[in-house]
Amino acid sequence: MTEIWRGFIKAIELIVSLDAEVLEIAGRTLRISLTSTLLASIICIPLGSLIHFRNFFGKRMLINIIQTLFSIPTVIVGLFVFVLFSRAGVLGDLGLMFTPTTMVIAQVILISPILIGLTISAFSAIDKAIVDTAISLGANGFQTALVVLRESRYAILSAVIMGFGRAISELGAAMMVGGNIRGFTRIITTAISLETAKGQLELSIALGMILLSLALVINIILNRLQQR
Repeated sequence: MTEIWRGFIKAIELIVSLDAEVLEIAGRTLRISLTSTLLASIICIPLGSLIHFRNFFGKRMLINIIQTLFSIPTVIVGLFVFVLFSRAGVLGDLGLMFTPTTMVIAQVILISPILIGLTISAFSAIDKAIVDTAISLGANGFQTALVVLRESRYAILSAVIMGFGRAISELGAAMMVGGNIRGFTRIITTAISLETAKGQLELSIALGMILLSLALVINIILNRLQQR
């Protein structure tokens, strides 16, 4: 217990003193997670709106599959990306394995079902009278979609924040496709795993406190948006 307490005190000192390694790992984590969330949002919000506004055979089944993938294990995503970008894989010649790029790709795949599914749910929650009013005023399909998007913007932003929270807290995929290379692909979760295994509790606790702080900020923002 004494060792853990000392580690906790040392962790606070590392954070307060703005330790270079702690800042580097935290900064890289934010860059990778923010990039993957931005890319996933650009892809998935329009895709979710397309699925919502179009009627086609198998639509309900597709939505069920998307919702099932909300809880897909991160190691499954990591395995898929690893097979795809390994030297024997289809995209192995690109030489992207064990780089931040593959980590971004893995996180995009991981959070895409969340963004698509919650975008569909956000659109579905909009009162149909709003859509009918827009159409009656002469709005075309694209303009109607913009009206619905505006009305559901807070719910969609909540979906984006949830996707970011899923991305920043994942471990399995980042470890498998990033390799946890110091100064290059090491992020908070992989660093915590490694340093704990080495018995270096100070750095692990410091990074854990940062990750919890980020999770707290995410939840506060999400609650505010839900209240609106």
